Amino acid sequence: MNAKTAVVAALLACASGAAAAADFEDYARVVSVNPQIEQVNYPQQECRTEYVPVQRESRSMGGSIIGGIAGGILGNQVGGGSGRTVATAAGAIAGAIVGDRIDNSGQAGYAEQQAVRNCRTIDNWQSRNNGYAVTYEYRGHMSTVVLPYDPGQRMRVRVSVSPQP
Repeated sequence: MNAKTAVVAALLACASGAAAAADFEDYARVVSVNPQIEQVNYPQQECRTEYVPVQRESRSMGGSIIGGIAGGILGNQVGGGSGRTVATAAGAIAGAIVGDRIDNSGQAGYAEQQAVRNCRTIDNWQSRNNGYAVTYEYRGHMSTVVLPYDPGQRMRVRVSVSPQP
């Protein structure tokens, strides 16, 4: 019995009152295979550390203290009664200011390096294969399916034969 006779016999068996469908596997010819490529972004963070100079103040308190004491003594020498108290306080404040300026004049402090971390997000586009669009021909009928693999020159297909009501 050849292949055509077997197919005709299967069809007649189905049509002769058997309600069940006949399924079998066969091979179809692959006409074309096209990879389904997708561009996907995987953003990444790129960081680097830079060192920048930072000016630190280096001030001493000695000039303010000595100037305040000297100003208070000089202010105490001036005036009398309650005016002497005001003169002492004013002399102490003025002496502290003058003493601080004299002691810290010409000092710019010192430079120090401080680490600063700078980050930015960069795009990282990559190509990804999502499968293969496979066009195949089986007994004169063309069909296209997407498969997770490249089937090669031929692919297995399931054929179902059932009678029409």
